[in-house]
Amino acid sequence: MKLLWKAHMRVIRLVYALLLVILLSSDVAESRKSKTVTTSFVYSAINCRAHSASLTDFGGIGDGKTSNTKAFQSAISHLSQYASKGGAQLYVPAGKWLTGSFSLTSHFTLYLNKDAVLLASQNISEWPVIEPLPSYGRGRDAAAGRYTSLIFGTNLTDVIVTGDNGTIDGQGAFWWQKFHKKKLKYTRPYLIELMFSDSIQISNLTLLNSPSWNVHPVYSSNIIIKGITIIAPVTSPNTDGINPDSCTNTRIEDCYIVSGDDCVAVKSGWDEYGIKFGWPTKQLVIRRLTCISPYSATIALGSEMSGGIQDVRAEDITAIHTESGIRIKTAVGRGGYVKDIYVQRMTMHTMKWAFWMTGNYGSHADKNYDPNALPEIKGINYRDMVADEVTMAGNLEGISNDQFTGICIANVTISMAAKSKKQPWTCSDVEGITSGVTPKPCNLLPDQGPEKITTTCEFPTETLPIDMLELKKCTSSIKLP
Repeated sequence: MKLLWKAHMRVIRLVYALLLVILLSSDVAESRKSKTVTTSFVYSAINCRAHSASLTDFGGIGDGKTSNTKAFQSAISHLSQYASKGGAQLYVPAGKWLTGSFSLTSHFTLYLNKDAVLLASQNISEWPVIEPLPSYGRGRDAAAGRYTSLIFGTNLTDVIVTGDNGTIDGQGAFWWQKFHKKKLKYTRPYLIELMFSDSIQISNLTLLNSPSWNVHPVYSSNIIIKGITIIAPVTSPNTDGINPDSCTNTRIEDCYIVSGDDCVAVKSGWDEYGIKFGWPTKQLVIRRLTCISPYSATIALGSEMSGGIQDVRAEDITAIHTESGIRIKTAVGRGGYVKDIYVQRMTMHTMKWAFWMTGNYGSHADKNYDPNALPEIKGINYRDMVADEVTMAGNLEGISNDQFTGICIANVTISMAAKSKKQPWTCSDVEGITSGVTPKPCNLLPDQGPEKITTTCEFPTETLPIDMLELKKCTSSIKLP
């Protein structure tokens, strides 16, 4: 009996032990389950994705100190396998994600949570050096190559960088100091650059303190840049906002830019290199842009325009405390052309120049430019504008024996500042007409009379292909630890 009793007790203890193990396992599983959070988000995009992953799935750590360059590279490499299977998106959660340069893939979306901050690394080894752009022949800061942009891509199709107004901080002071001290062997990196690509969307982000240019699509087509806030100190060097460069069919809209250089700079290559490459920027729409740049332009055409710029349409533009409104920059040796430019409904407050064109910009890539390569500037149309606190209404300076022609300005009222120039307009080597412009322009732009206000400098009515592209509503959810 005693032996039987002992055996019975052993069985009971074993049963209790098994129950305890089961209960503990259940608690652990429940604990793990409770730590997993599913987050859902909705956004507009040119295409939605079938597959999703979080940066944390690939070892990402958002403490602002740990480098996540390898995590981004691993995540994008893994997700590239879904390019032909509905595409993929990489979700960047709330946190501060220190990273160097990384490259995107096709049929891919990078999505930043509203509280996600990408911090650009200040470790130069995390910035690979690549060749200069073929249409430039050299880097902008130095004759040699250039550091790859923070977010980079080339030869891509269907690529999106977006978010719920997440932030990309270039921590540019590190680079600005090196630039001012002439300690750079290579050109500073940009924040976002996509090359030789088609179907691009960059939207709903805040970009801070870029080392140099902020957004640079180049040799690309079918591009939407929308809802971008760009902020840099107004004294920071070359922190251009958005630079469409040798691009076709581009839409820039609903952007707010404070920078140390041009808010939007339209480009297409530099001197003999741009002429040889021969890739223009055309079919560009810019609308609902607000710009602050005391030392540069709201919209600049050039100075690197040697591949040509054609069919630019800008409307509903606001400039505040900005050096100039629309500026055309070119020079002998540039070649190329700037033509069929249309701007309407622009408001300017506290400006040095409302209108500025110059054929004497200089700044050549090297000494090998062709002095016989003269740019063609024609068909420049401005209408329905108001400006106040303006130092000089217009400075229009063409090139001797190479006039800027077809300039048209209508229904424009400019209120001069108390300390404005006595002569509000200066003009040389230009030809065109005006109607309903105050103060009275120079004699090279004769007034056609008030009856011509509504029929002069007409804005195109036909729709460009990029305006027919509608964004889709994308809904996604992802599990986070």
